This record gives sequence, C-alpha cells and structure tokens, in this order.
Amino acid sequence: MKIALGVSGGIAAYKSAEIVRLLQDRGIRVQVVMTRAAQEFVRPLTFAALSGEKVITDLFGSDDSQANVESAIEHIAIAQAIDALLVAPATADILAKFAQGIANDFLSTLYLATTAPVIVAPAMNVNMWNHAATQSNLEILRQRGARIVDPGSGYLACGMTGAGRLAENEAIVAAVLEALGVSQDLAGETVLVTAGPTREKIDPVRYLTNRSSGRMGYAIAEAAVRRGARVLLVSGPVSIAPPGAAELIRVESAGEMLAAVLKLLPECTAIIKTAAVADFRPRIASEQKIKRKGPATLELEPTTDILAEIAQYKKSHAANSPNANFPIVIGFAAETENVLENARKKLSAKSLDAIVVNDVSREGVGFDSDRNAVTIISHHEVIEVPETSKWEVSQRVLDQVVKLRRHRTSAVR
Repeated sequence: MKIALGVSGGIAAYKSAEIVRLLQDRGIRVQVVMTRAAQEFVRPLTFAALSGEKVITDLFGSDDSQANVESAIEHIAIAQAIDALLVAPATADILAKFAQGIANDFLSTLYLATTAPVIVAPAMNVNMWNHAATQSNLEILRQRGARIVDPGSGYLACGMTGAGRLAENEAIVAAVLEALGVSQDLAGETVLVTAGPTREKIDPVRYLTNRSSGRMGYAIAEAAVRRGARVLLVSGPVSIAPPGAAELIRVESAGEMLAAVLKLLPECTAIIKTAAVADFRPRIASEQKIKRKGPATLELEPTTDILAEIAQYKKSHAANSPNANFPIVIGFAAETENVLENARKKLSAKSLDAIVVNDVSREGVGFDSDRNAVTIISHHEVIEVPETSKWEVSQRVLDQVVKLRRHRTSAVR
C-alpha cells in the first residue's frame, strides 16, 4: 500500500517527517511531494532519507534531458500508483488551488490527476482559517469527497491564539487509515507470529528443511501491523523482506525458534504460529562434512513441539495465575489426508483457541505460493476460506483474533 504525502509551505511542515514514520510503522509506503514554499522550511533530503523514496519537488526538470521528458508525465504515473493522497500541512494557498482546479505545480496537478481518496490537514493563521474564502474552499473539497482533518486550537507560531494549528499526527494517520479502509481493531495488541521453515543441521554444509517460503506468516505480520498491533516476528530462514515495522527475530533451528517464542510469550496478547517447524532432526550432527562413500543412514529424533510447549506453559500459567488472561493462540496445520479430522485433534490436544488448516497436497496453493485455501476451526465455528491471496487469508485469520478476543471479554463479564 502506498500514499503520496503532499507537504506545502507552512511552519508545520517539520511535523510531516513524523507523519512519514507513523505511516511506515503501519506498513505503508510514502512518497513525498513538496511545494516550492515547503522547501523553505524542510529540505527534501530529510524526507528522502526517512521515506526511502524519491521526493518530488517540481513539475518539470531544469533542462531538456530525457529525465525532463519523463517528469512531464510523472504526476500521471504517481496518481495511478497511489492508494491515497494526504496533504499535511495544507496551506490556504493549496486548498484554494485544489478547490478552484488550478494546476501550476506538481502537488496541485497530482490532485487533479488522481482518483484515490484525498485527505487534507489544514494549518495556518487563525484569521486565514476563519476567512470566508478558506471556509468556502473547504466546503467545496468536502462536497467532492475529500476528508478534512480539522486543525486544533491553541498558541500559533505567528503569536496568535485560536484555530489553525495542525491536527495531532495520530489523528491525521487515523484519517488516512480510515480512507484506506484499514481497521485499527488490533491497536493495543502484541501479536507474536512465527513464520518460515526451520533448518536442522546434518553437517556444516547440509541440513533438513521443508518447502515453506514464509509468505503466509509475513502476510499475517504485515496485516497485523496495518491493523494497529505491535508485531513480534520470529522467522526461520526465508528470502522475502519482512514488514518494516515488525520486530524481527531471526532463528534457524526448531530449538532456536522455541527459545525465542518462550522468551517473548510474557509480552504477547496473541500468538499465531504459521512456521513450518521441522518435525525431525539428526540425532547427532556431524562436525565435519560427511563424505560420499556409498549408502548412508541418517538417524533422526523428534524436535520439540512448540505448540505443545505453549500449551504446557498455558496450563502452568493458569494454575499459578487463575485470573490472568493468557494470549490467544492460533496454530496452523498443513495436512495431506483426513484434513479436518486431524486439525480438530490438534485443536484439542494443543489447547488452541483456533487452528488454520490447509491441504498441501493441492497444486498451486500453500507452500511456496502466493495463494492459499484454508479452513479456520475454533471451538465455536468453522470458516471456509476458498482459494485466494495469502493477504486475504491473513485478514480472515486476524478477524478471528478479534472475534476470539471479544468472545473472551464478554465471557469474563
């Protein structure tokens, strides 16, 4: 998900740097567009360093090069690529341009070119805010569907007191998320997600592993971040980039993953265990590379069952603190036969609140794919999620976390 952040020329422009960070914390890419006046308050380099994206400062380049030709249509490309346009701070000048359809710089041109939701957060002198022209322009923008994040009141940089101070950054970010249709129903939760495979050492160059790509767990981690949660991501070896706002803990073996999970358990309010942990490891790992000398036998032993350890932790936790609220635990099960029957057994045996099961014998879904088809089973219901993207599956799993939390809260009452 990506937005354009328009920064216009007011003293509140420095606050936009923090808005960039808050949006990134929710997994949203930000491309900054600055007016010429905004550059008098904050340098473009600041936003480039924070966002990791090119900062747009002019509608046209300064010469007749190919880059100049490309910049002439860049507003169209960005307009089509963004999911929302946020302007913060929005000066009286930029509001007037938007309302009257004046397109004489990149930001005002981008506004006319995009069909994405528009959010504006005005900031200006109190008299400018109260002026009939400004209020009329705001009303025009409201009628066109723009979301206005009204300024706060207080002491202004100009020395006057009254309305016109840029709204709080959290309020601005909340308006963006609302425009994007992103719920914040996991705000206040700390979600632990395990993802990817584990590797169990055979010798210094070989290991046992499986086909898990980590995509399902990473999709859940990113979705949880966007829904307001603090996310602890314990990941086995994968080749995909983690969500920037997740707290990443890299592990390799099942033993390392178990240690990381048990260490983080006291911080969590929900645990979603998508990792495909190896069921077996070599009983003895060779310290030297095993030479190829003909047939060989590898003796295996079971790895520790992490979900079973969590269940045991939960049992002892309940005995010692009967009134404490243990984290919601959701497990994943990859099955090839008797899919629902095996999943229900695991749900009960491992004291889970819910289990997400998929048939990995199906082609094109599950392991090493961007798509999945699952069944979510809790003690109250069974939800079929037909083949879809792993992003959509992650949303359904997180919906279950919210539902389980509400059910638990109402039961306590």
